[in-house]
Amino acid sequence: MKMKEYRGHIRNWKTLCEELGIQPASERKEREETIILKAFERWGDEVGLHLIGMFAFALEDEETGEIFACRDPFGTKPFYYYLTEEGNLLCGTYIRPILAEEGFQKELNKDMLQLYLTLTYVAGENTFFRGLKKLMPGHTLRFSNGNIAIKRYFRPTFAPDDTRSLQEWAEEINETVRHIMTEVKEPDEVAESFLSGGVDSSYVLAMSDAKTADTIGYDDERFDESPLAKQTADGLGVTLNRLRVTPEEYFAIVPWVMENMEQPLADASAIAFALGCRATAQHTKLCYSGEGSDEFFGGYNMYRNAERYGDNLKTFYVGNTNIMKEDEKKQLLKYYNDEILPIDLVKDIYEENEGMDPLTKMQDVDIRIWLEGDIYFNVDKMSTAAGLEIRMPLTDPRVFAIASRLPAKYKIDDEQNKVAFRNAAKEVIPEEVAFRKKLGFIVPIRHWMADANYNQDVYEKLHGKTAEQFFHMDVLDAIWQEYLGGNSDLWRKIWTIYTFLVWYDIYF
Repeated sequence: MKMKEYRGHIRNWKTLCEELGIQPASERKEREETIILKAFERWGDEVGLHLIGMFAFALEDEETGEIFACRDPFGTKPFYYYLTEEGNLLCGTYIRPILAEEGFQKELNKDMLQLYLTLTYVAGENTFFRGLKKLMPGHTLRFSNGNIAIKRYFRPTFAPDDTRSLQEWAEEINETVRHIMTEVKEPDEVAESFLSGGVDSSYVLAMSDAKTADTIGYDDERFDESPLAKQTADGLGVTLNRLRVTPEEYFAIVPWVMENMEQPLADASAIAFALGCRATAQHTKLCYSGEGSDEFFGGYNMYRNAERYGDNLKTFYVGNTNIMKEDEKKQLLKYYNDEILPIDLVKDIYEENEGMDPLTKMQDVDIRIWLEGDIYFNVDKMSTAAGLEIRMPLTDPRVFAIASRLPAKYKIDDEQNKVAFRNAAKEVIPEEVAFRKKLGFIVPIRHWMADANYNQDVYEKLHGKTAEQFFHMDVLDAIWQEYLGGNSDLWRKIWTIYTFLVWYDIYF
C-alpha cells in the first residue's frame, strides 16, 4: 500500500510509534503517513479507531489498484469520491481536483438545492455535483474491481452515568483537556488561539500555551464581542489582535469564500471567519479553535426545548437550522421533488437512538449532520484557503467519551446550558466568562444586506438570469421586498438563496 491522499494531524503519534515499532521521522507529514500505513497493516478497517486527531486519507495498492479510504470519527476533514462510467474511482479531500479529472461529468444535483434552502449547508452524503459523494464521518471506503463498499467503524453512542457528582465530571473534563493540550502541537510549534466573548474559546486559550489571541469586531456594538474578548485576554495576560470587519470587506470576499468552499454554505459567520483566518495567517500558521463543545456538552439554547418536543423530534428536527418549510419551497422553486425531504436525512439516526432521552437525540443529530456539514466544513475550507492550520482540542474522542456519559441534568438545567463544561471552565477562567450566556458568532448581516450601500450584488444575483433558472421570480422578489420593507427575519432566506447563486455562477 502507498499513501494516495492525506490531510490532517495525528495527536497520539508518540504512542502509535511505540506500539507499531516506528522510528518517527522529524518531518510531520512523513511521520504521520508512515503511522497510517503501518496502522492499516495492523488494524485494517478499524484503523480509524486507533488514530486520534483530525484526518482523511486514501491508501492505494500499487499491484491491484484497490483503494482504502478513511475519515475521522467526527468529520473534521472532508473526503469525496466519484465513480466514473468507466468504473474508475476519483477521490480526494478537495472537490476541484476531482472535477478536473478525466471521466468526471459535471452536472448539478438539483435535489440538493431543495435541502439547502432548509438547512443552509450541504448535509448527508450527497453533494451539489451529481454522483459526487462525501464519505461520512466514522466511515471507511474500499474500492476494488469497479465496486465501492462503505463501512461504518464509529458512531456516537451515549450511556448516561448518574453515579458521579458535578465536580467529578468537571475534574475529568479538565484533566482530559490538559492532556490533549500536550498533544495538539509540537514543542517547537507556536500557536495562537481564536477568541470570542464565549466560554469555549476562552477555555481553550486558558488551557493552552498561546501567548496571542485573535478576535473579530464590528463598529456596531450590538454585535461586537471583541470588548469581551479583550477582557478575557487581559485577564490571562495574552496579547489580542482585533480585526475590524466592515460591510464592504464582508461582501467583497463572498465570491472568494464560495469558490474555496467548493459547495455553497449560508452560514453568515463563515464570511467573517474567512476574513479572520486571512488576517491571522499573516502572523501565524497555526491556531487553536473551540469547536465541538456545544454539540458534545449541550450548548445550544434550543436544547432547552428537548423535553417539550419529546418523541415529536423525529417528525421535524433535522439539526441546528431549519429556515424554509416545504410549502414555501414549492412556491419558490421551479423544480421541486416531493420525494426529497430534509427529515429523511436523519431517519436512520432516530431509528438508532430510539429509547434515548430527547436531549441526547438532538445532540446525536447535530453531531452527525450539522457539525460535519457546517461547522467543521467551514473551519477546514476557510483555514486551508487562507494558509492557516486550525486544531480543535475539544474535538477529540476522549472529550466526547466524557460528554457521552453525562446525564442530561449536567448538560442543561433551568438556568444554564453546558453545565458540566462551564463548571470545568470556571477553574481556569473568570466565573463571569465561564457562565456567560451563549451569544454565538453573530454578524450584522441582517442590517447590512438591507442597506443599498452594500447590497448591490445581492440585488443583482436575486434578479439575474441564474436566479430565473431555479426560482419563480415573483415569489423571490416578494421575499426580497418584504425584507427591505422591514421584516429583517427574512435575512436568512435571502442569504441562503444568494450564496447558492454566487456559488453556482462560479462552478457552472
